Amino acid sequence: MMLHHIRLELAREADAPHGDPGDGYDLVITLDPESRLDASALLAAPERTRVRRFRAGETLAVGRLTRDADGRWVMDFPGEDADATGFRLESERFVPGEYVSLAEPGGPMRPYRVAMVQALNFA
Repeated sequence: MMLHHIRLELAREADAPHGDPGDGYDLVITLDPESRLDASALLAAPERTRVRRFRAGETLAVGRLTRDADGRWVMDFPGEDADATGFRLESERFVPGEYVSLAEPGGPMRPYRVAMVQALNFA
């Protein structure tokens, strides 16, 4: 199971016409050879995933990537009401420059740009 560190930064939208690199998510997840979520590996060892929500240099929440009862990928932040749901996250490619859509509960879908993908070595 190869883990990757992925940084998602808020992309351009009405409230942030230039995007905001200080608003986003850090993910530690497994990717398949096409740079998509490796669902079987993620479901086999969800405890190895990590998700960090950040804004303005501060960590807002830490959790993991899981699937909800409807089969959607969710960034689950235990004890928080700030879980985020991915839009078609399983079909997105996690390569720099690509975009991913995420929504916090009760909030609109927001675009995030894949700013970095780095394979992690634990040798």
